[in-house]
Amino acid sequence: MTNDTDTMPIAEYLAQGGKLTSPENVPPRYRGELLRLMSSFVDSELAGSAGFAGAINWAPGIKARIAASRITLEKADHAERVLDLMEGFGTDKALYERAHDWAAREDRDSTLEAKRHGGDMRLSVFHYPLAGWTDAVVMNVLMGLATQHAVGELARSSYQPLAEVLRDILPREKRHMELGLEGLERIGATDEAKASVAYWMPRVAETFGPAVSERFEKQRAMGLRHTDNETLRSAWRAEAESVLSPLGLC
Repeated sequence: MTNDTDTMPIAEYLAQGGKLTSPENVPPRYRGELLRLMSSFVDSELAGSAGFAGAINWAPGIKARIAASRITLEKADHAERVLDLMEGFGTDKALYERAHDWAAREDRDSTLEAKRHGGDMRLSVFHYPLAGWTDAVVMNVLMGLATQHAVGELARSSYQPLAEVLRDILPREKRHMELGLEGLERIGATDEAKASVAYWMPRVAETFGPAVSERFEKQRAMGLRHTDNETLRSAWRAEAESVLSPLGLC
């Protein structure tokens, strides 16, 4: 479906499931919310890639090193794909890429909740540092599961170019989680793994945002979002428990 503003108001068109296909037919308020969503994705992927790069040298073997390298590379590639879309809205791609220290982290015991910190739009979970290989693997599994729910939601976006890019990205994000799960199965139910699960579970849960959100309602009216934060969080938590329970980690 394409937009026909001559016959239907844009708000009604989007409410009925309409799709927008280019920056030229995007109204200002829609543009602001769309860019916010895309910036958060790009910044989180860049920060995730930069943070996980440090885990490559923690890997206990060549196979694990290759997996960590693949995750680092592909997350940066995912960021670039969405950043390419943002260029169409006037974003200076070269300036954007070097605007922030993507590897920067806060103290591990900081209480950041879901608030924004620093000058970028990364999810709060990417402000916390990794503390070794086991910790990196646990975080990758839990955040990988969350990414499937959150990005799967945006893959239904009313902005068709973004939805198409994210549908291409989703299988690779799923594979990242699966690589992490393979590593976690080898680690097993150690005290270190259990401590990492306890550390990351609440921090990943926060990435879904508040249970009641005016921003979600605004984005839902525009067709940019469809499923509320708490429903996504509950689905993620149930899936995480189903993955961790057989390993004795919850």
